[in-house]
Amino acid sequence: MRPPPMSTGRSIRLRSNRDLRAARRRREHSCWDHLIAAPLWPLHGANLGTLLRTCDAVGACLAVPPFPWVPDALDKGNTLRRPACVHWVGNPLGWLAKQRAGGTRVLGVELAEDAVRLADLPAARRRTVAVLGHEQTGIPPDALDLLDDVVEIPMVGVGASLNVAVAGSLVLYKLAGMC
Repeated sequence: MRPPPMSTGRSIRLRSNRDLRAARRRREHSCWDHLIAAPLWPLHGANLGTLLRTCDAVGACLAVPPFPWVPDALDKGNTLRRPACVHWVGNPLGWLAKQRAGGTRVLGVELAEDAVRLADLPAARRRTVAVLGHEQTGIPPDALDLLDDVVEIPMVGVGASLNVAVAGSLVLYKLAGMC
């Protein structure tokens, strides 16, 4: 038998759907062109759907390769049933080089020497692309040279890394200044 919960002395009120709708933007954004999550070497479609929902939550866009299975994965993952901001990238290395040459900060999410710890990552103050690597092999070596910075998510467990969607979501919230 469990003991009764202890009262904190304060009343917690859940926000209703109406309250939530009133506090959020009235309609979807087409492209704010500030934060872009870039899982350019995806392995699992479910991760793209999760990242798409996170992008909506933080006001970011998603950059993905035009693999045949990607549109279906995005459709399944888009629980909002509204158009999402998606940039189609046919040549990841060329696209990253163009972003960087145009003044965009290109940030890799990777286990690397001299990486910034997630807790120390400042909110994005200029257009930023968060590059996410392949689930098993990470960001390809050729793409590492196109990164301005690398962020690492510390872990104390036995796993080597997080799922791409989870890692990307954590970094997006931090870049958006929402945590």
